[in-house]
Amino acid sequence: MLGFLNINKPAGWTSRDVVNRVQRLVRPAKAGHAGTLDPLATGVLVVAVGRATRLIEYVQQKQKRYEASFLLGRRSPSEDIETEVSEIVEATIPTLTEINAALPRFVGSIEQRPPAYSAVHVAGRRAYDLAREGKEVSIAPRSVEVDRLDFTRYEYPELDLAIDCGSGTYVRSLGRDLAESLGTGAVMSRLVRTAIGEFTLNQSVAIDELTPERIEEELVPLAVAVSHLPQMMLSSEQVRELEFGRTIAVEGYRAGAEIAGINGRGDLVAVLTEKRAGILKVLRNFAPSV
Repeated sequence: MLGFLNINKPAGWTSRDVVNRVQRLVRPAKAGHAGTLDPLATGVLVVAVGRATRLIEYVQQKQKRYEASFLLGRRSPSEDIETEVSEIVEATIPTLTEINAALPRFVGSIEQRPPAYSAVHVAGRRAYDLAREGKEVSIAPRSVEVDRLDFTRYEYPELDLAIDCGSGTYVRSLGRDLAESLGTGAVMSRLVRTAIGEFTLNQSVAIDELTPERIEEELVPLAVAVSHLPQMMLSSEQVRELEFGRTIAVEGYRAGAEIAGINGRGDLVAVLTEKRAGILKVLRNFAPSV
């Protein structure tokens, strides 16, 4: 059991619920997810199985794609419909022209304040735990990358958006900030993650279809997790050196870069980085005998 599962998370399940289901099916192998989805959300949840858990951070680096729906003229503590929603009295009703004009301000590298109901750590605790206790939560804005933000449907109060973004972006907060720039508020009513890099919704598997046999059929190879890294084809001699955890000699790779070392069958052997000029060392080793 080694690789990644592309699971279509159902509404009402936490990401941990999904991992627990997979864990029971793959024991004694480990399982862990790459990129949390709130219970409200559905769509792509990548679950690493076995030693693939060592590559979760690389999956999280990939671009994410979402479809989201918002209700304008409303607010809630969680910025979605999971907590009590209140309507704004005499709320401003933005025009489609105003929405289109505002969208470009939230594309590129932007500063974003995560919602109080989030997994961000505040004073050693999760922000959502503090928020549920009624405590005031103050989270500093952080830089996030939004590559695309388009409206797909607008019929007040409902606004549907399509989003491509980097790791750490809160879609709820995008809707909140867009609405505030238009003089109103918004709560997220639906969220579907349609892709994380090469892991797409149309290739995902439903959680209730998983069996040990189906898991083995659905496992995605390790190399997909690091497809965004520079790739290096390894000779059989280099693979043997990596099996013993040794360094290998190469030329032409920049210092500090992480490199995916691939064998002749296209399998990931190791994630490598430069130890010194012309010498690569192992960061993550998946050589056969390791």
